[in-house]
Amino acid sequence: MLNSKEIVNHTKDLNILFVEDHEDLRVNTAHILTKFFKIVEVAVNGVEAFEIFKEDKNKFDIIISDIQMPLMDGVELTKKIYSIKPNQTIIILSAYDDAKYLHELINLKIEHFLKKPIDYQDLLKALLNASRMVNNIKKDGTININNIKLNEIFTFNKDNSLLYNDKEMITLTKFEMIFMQLLTDEIGKIYSNDDISNYYVSYGETLDAANIRKLVSKLRKKLPENTIESLYGVGYRLVPFM
Repeated sequence: MLNSKEIVNHTKDLNILFVEDHEDLRVNTAHILTKFFKIVEVAVNGVEAFEIFKEDKNKFDIIISDIQMPLMDGVELTKKIYSIKPNQTIIILSAYDDAKYLHELINLKIEHFLKKPIDYQDLLKALLNASRMVNNIKKDGTININNIKLNEIFTFNKDNSLLYNDKEMITLTKFEMIFMQLLTDEIGKIYSNDDISNYYVSYGETLDAANIRKLVSKLRKKLPENTIESLYGVGYRLVPFM
C-alpha cells in the first residue's frame, strides 16, 4: 500500500492543474492535491483550463482532467494542449460510461488514467507514476536522452520508457516498461523474483513469480534474441551489448 510521504518525495516541487466540472469532487480533490504539490490550480471546464494553460505552457507539470465537461471535453482539451506541448503529462479521469472516449485518448498516447469515483490509493498510484515521468523531463520541455543500446539497431530510452527498432517505436505495456526500467538500472545485474516484485510495489503494482515468467516470455518477443537472460532459481538480467 502506498503512503502519502512516499508520494510527496516525487511531487513536492511540482505544479498541477485539476479540471473537473462537479464542484464537490473538484473542491475535495483539490484539497487533497494541496498536500502533495507546490502549486494547485483548478478549472471548471476545458475552455477555462486551456486558457489557464496558455498563460504559461510550462507552469503545470501535471494536468488532471475529467472527460465529460461542458463547453470543451477532456478529449478536445488534450488535443489542444498536445498541439502546444506534446510531452505534457496528463491524467484522465474516466467514469464507467466514458468507454467511447478511451480509444481516442489511447491513440493520443495518454498513459495515465484514473477511474471515477476516485479511490485514494488509485489517486496516489496515478500521482506517483505521473510525477516519476515528469521528473525525467527537463523544465524547458525537452526530453533527457538516455538511450540504452540493446543491439546494433534496438534501443531503450530510459527517460520516456520507449523501445525502438531503428526508428520504429515498439509498443510496450506499462508492466513491460517497468520491467525494462529495472533491468536497465544496472545492466548485467541479476534481479531475483523478490527484487522484481518489490520494484513493482514501488510503482503501486503487484507481480508474482508466475506472472513474472509470463511477462518475460511476452517481452522477449519484442526484444532482440537473447536480450533477457534467465538464470534458473536465481533471476533475470539484461545481457550487455558489446
